Amino acid sequence: MSKRILITGGTKGIGKGIAAVLLKEGHKVAITGRSEESLKESVEELSTISKDILGICSDVRQYENEQDAVKKINEVWGGLDVLVANAGLGHFHSIEDLTLEQWNQTIDVNLTGVFHSVKAAIPSLKESKGYIMTVASLAGTNFFAKGSAYNASKFGLVGFTQAIMLDLRDYGIKVTTIMPGSVATHFNNNVPSDKDAWKIQPEDIGQMVNDLLKINPRTLPSKIEVRPSQPASK
Repeated sequence: MSKRILITGGTKGIGKGIAAVLLKEGHKVAITGRSEESLKESVEELSTISKDILGICSDVRQYENEQDAVKKINEVWGGLDVLVANAGLGHFHSIEDLTLEQWNQTIDVNLTGVFHSVKAAIPSLKESKGYIMTVASLAGTNFFAKGSAYNASKFGLVGFTQAIMLDLRDYGIKVTTIMPGSVATHFNNNVPSDKDAWKIQPEDIGQMVNDLLKINPRTLPSKIEVRPSQPASK
């Protein structure tokens, strides 16, 4: 059965990979991004898979933007079934070098931004008895040097997601957090190439999201860790 799905941060990387898989499966997909130009390019590319693609310019740091995104989906498709809260970024520096701006941006996008997306989507998801998936990271359980801001945001996101899972299940809303390891994306200034073949590919996360939508509603994989099968060759 076709679902009406909102993916935040869907113009590249994991978000775009998820969108491509779900469109191929016949779902209606809305993606958000902050740049109108990149949003337009991504929608044009994804529309070659399916015309059931909608692009919405939104900054997850602005709660009103997320409310407007959900409102737009309700206007176009009559409701919302799934939120994939994927938008995120990373700054990796020693605590001595990490700036206040970098700290605030990381927390505002990776943690507060997810709160905004979830908060805005709850009324619609209560009506549809829908699904919330957050894209966290193995950095939400494994700390590392120069990761203070990113670790804090992802540790917080894992805790947030597990708590709202308990808050919302009585409404029939399912909640899962996906915690990927190394993924072949542009994250942290990487340029995906053959050197990233060993990593998880964005479409692999998309397949996981699609599989979660097919699981019998009585069963909830609430927290999923996923990593490359083999480490990088030395």
